[in-house]
Amino acid sequence: MKAVFLDCASLDKNDLDFQALHAVFDELILYPSTDAETLVARVQDADVIISNKVLLDANTLKQCPQLKLILISATGTNNIDLQQAKAQGVVVCNCQGYGTAAVAQHTLMLMLNLATSCLQYDRAVQQGEWNKATQFCLLDYPIIELSGKTLGILGYGELGQAVAKLAEAFGMRVLVGNLPNRPHADSTRVGFNDLLAQSDFVSLHCPLTDDTRDLIDAEAFKKMKKSAFLINCARGGIVNEAALADALKQGEIAGAATDVLTVEPPKEGNVLLEARLPNLIITPHSAWGSVDARQRMVQQLVENAQAFQAGQPIRRVN
Repeated sequence: MKAVFLDCASLDKNDLDFQALHAVFDELILYPSTDAETLVARVQDADVIISNKVLLDANTLKQCPQLKLILISATGTNNIDLQQAKAQGVVVCNCQGYGTAAVAQHTLMLMLNLATSCLQYDRAVQQGEWNKATQFCLLDYPIIELSGKTLGILGYGELGQAVAKLAEAFGMRVLVGNLPNRPHADSTRVGFNDLLAQSDFVSLHCPLTDDTRDLIDAEAFKKMKKSAFLINCARGGIVNEAALADALKQGEIAGAATDVLTVEPPKEGNVLLEARLPNLIITPHSAWGSVDARQRMVQQLVENAQAFQAGQPIRRVN
């Protein structure tokens, strides 16, 4: 079988082992990236396509008569025309759960940085403020403890549960909220508005859907404590970015941290980047990207290919 990986640079930073993936196929070609102009030429004689973000629409798939399998090096399937793939008898498999530990620790890292004003203190030291101090320490920025605080989680799948476990180890009280329009039979979950009102930290781990787009908007910020922090390691569109910038400027909440934006990369700018807010931390969609998580993804690609070859596909999404 001939396989092509269309955008391996999205996964590999020259720190991963691809030997097992090469061994699964008769031929594997790794392309760092693929644009629209070169796409068809690269895939039209392939048996297997591996893609992270490269768009494989119906027109492209129709030009791949030998194609048998698409392996997505991600969980999301929005870049693949699943209906067309099914119509052609092409199996599509994704990767799942590979980044749980990485995203969970990143979420706690953001919470801890906000709680301890770590970035402000680091900047103060680098700028020589400690050298000029009149006492042995600097206490110019607020420091709070996670212990005893309430963490509200929206989205309680594998990621939300992993974050809850870490938060409980810090002595936090964890609330799990019901998403609007998605009532849950679990009586221990609290309503959306109640979760916002009670939480010292709100952490988002739900998918971006029509129901969750702009879930955290201007009205939501008004319901939160002025001392509360928002963490978003889910998807950018869940938070209305203009409303978040206003809430931080006006002191409606104490701070926020996000690993995601509505448009990535933000080549045309973004209201949150332009605001340059001292109580906002932005990381570049890097929460998932530990070397361990990325190597697990490679292993899942291997497993998915082997299972397909054995006639028993796993992690199939079509």
